[in-house]
Amino acid sequence: MNDEPAATLPAGDAGIDTTLGDGVMRLAPIGAWTIATAGALRDAIDALNMDSPGTIILDLSRLETLDTAGALLIGRLRRLASGTGRAMNEIGTQETHAALIDRVALASDHEPIPVEKHHLLVAMVERTGRAAYDAYEEATDLLYFLGVTTVAAIRSLLRPGRIRFIPVLSHIEQVGFNSLPIVGLLSFLIGIVVAYQGADQLRQFGAEIFTVDLLGVSILREMGILLAAIVIAGRSGSAFAAQIGTMRVNQEIDAMLALGLNPVEILVLPRVMALIICMPLIAVYADIMALLGGGLMVILTLDISLLQFLERLQSAVGVSAFWVGLIKAPVFGFAIALTGCREGLKVTGSAESVGHHTTRAVVVSIFLVIVADALFSILFSAFGI
Repeated sequence: MNDEPAATLPAGDAGIDTTLGDGVMRLAPIGAWTIATAGALRDAIDALNMDSPGTIILDLSRLETLDTAGALLIGRLRRLASGTGRAMNEIGTQETHAALIDRVALASDHEPIPVEKHHLLVAMVERTGRAAYDAYEEATDLLYFLGVTTVAAIRSLLRPGRIRFIPVLSHIEQVGFNSLPIVGLLSFLIGIVVAYQGADQLRQFGAEIFTVDLLGVSILREMGILLAAIVIAGRSGSAFAAQIGTMRVNQEIDAMLALGLNPVEILVLPRVMALIICMPLIAVYADIMALLGGGLMVILTLDISLLQFLERLQSAVGVSAFWVGLIKAPVFGFAIALTGCREGLKVTGSAESVGHHTTRAVVVSIFLVIVADALFSILFSAFGI
């Protein structure tokens, strides 16, 4: 046999040695076929001239080092040789190299999953349906947690010894007393804004005195309790979710279950009871601070004395307006505490999950507060209150 070397295509420490002779083309990968030499080896494979007739022999005996990138290139070389339609034999394959080459070839044979192209309208309908289903699951889950909490509360009321009064008092201090500065400041400023904007509009009709009516009705019936509930949702609802979520991450709740303790009774009920007790008191405080801010604005800008302001407020706003706002307070507190505790118990065990559910606790709490306020408004309107 008269072998004639055709070409040696080097690629750093690797290359392809090609030999032609007696109708046989021998391809011999040499050196290290790794990711470091893959670029040059790919160019060397593409530069091969496979037009010579005869048999092709792929000799892998001189292959020293092989990784996944090199195995992909061996597969490329196989396909190039078999694509000529000529007979091909493979010799000298080491056992370790053969296993890697076969596994990479098996993986590369799979076609990529095509990306489905959706119509814009179909995609919008799909997102709407998914959002509706998620909202349905959210509502059913919240209803289930409401039932669990109610059963635990009834059980505790039937057996008062199960109520943990010290945690209740501790949470009253945290969510009630400690929240007074921020609630008072915001309510005072909102009272100033309502009085200023109302007076600015009523002045056009010479009815500045009705600013007191606007201030009293809006603050006592709606804005005082609604503002307080939103502040508490952002402050205490998020704290409940973060505290219970951190306990879930630290497996403290799992330890409670292992000891036969009920996390709802230990963690949820004290927080719910604390907010139900605190919210009416916070609402009264918010109303007072908002009326102080609005009254100060009215006295300073509308040339109305303090005695006139108090007389007009008493004649314009009945006791029913005060009770309308106060009745909402325990319901808002219950919704905020329930949502915060529920989101905390849903934490899956990572810091990211704690942040996600803490954010959800605030969003869902504010949403429920506004929905409850709308339902109260419809109910009071239907009864003429």
